[in-house]
Amino acid sequence: MINEKSPYYYNKEVFVRYSEMDYHKMLKPSAFLNFLQDVATVAADKAHFGYDEVYPKNLGWFLLKYHMEFSNYPQNVEHLLIKTEARGYNKLFAHRDFDIYNNENKELIGRVISYWTLVNLVDKSMHSPADVFPDRFPKVEKRDDDLNFLKVHPLERVDYSQEFSVRYDDIDVNKHVNNMNYIVWAFEALPKEFRDMYKPKIIDMVYKKEIQYGNTVLSEVQIDDNIVKISVKHKNTLEELCVLEVEFEKN
Repeated sequence: MINEKSPYYYNKEVFVRYSEMDYHKMLKPSAFLNFLQDVATVAADKAHFGYDEVYPKNLGWFLLKYHMEFSNYPQNVEHLLIKTEARGYNKLFAHRDFDIYNNENKELIGRVISYWTLVNLVDKSMHSPADVFPDRFPKVEKRDDDLNFLKVHPLERVDYSQEFSVRYDDIDVNKHVNNMNYIVWAFEALPKEFRDMYKPKIIDMVYKKEIQYGNTVLSEVQIDDNIVKISVKHKNTLEELCVLEVEFEKN
């Protein structure tokens, strides 16, 4: 769980707008990822290792992995409290945890762990956060209740697929596709009937490669009951950009 006494602790109340819900009043996964990114960005800025600190060094924070577990995925919830803690580093990876609360009844409804790395925006080399900020990044110490990343298995067949064009509006301040777009591409390839029936319970998401403006994305899906594997690829090269394995539960 989050250590609220950590110097790298931060929390933010988030109001869910109607534009961020689907027609079941369920929080859109893309909106949820935007909340996480925005909270992480502000927390990093307040701890003095955010955008204004890294960009002059030609560096940017790039997300590598998410593992998310929900006891009650946000639905009919208009007010969330997101708590986050930068846990420190392990080799090239900075660890950040999130606890998600329904702020209306104070229920803990989800937990998220993530890996980030610092990337040189010119030559794309990775840099250890401890090397860039030696006085601010302790080594990660494991806790008994830590979540663990699960293995994302490759697709054995393709049940559904869909193509998408990378738009100008998909590009973020680091001049690459914002990480929330990948879950849009991934989930949009699922049948509408499936999404009407199910909501996410566990999501593992691994970001593997960038894609640039003007290219085409291919999202391929395999569904086995409530377990879904998704591969988001560059359509022309077939290089994997992002892979997901999601356990859903019925609404």
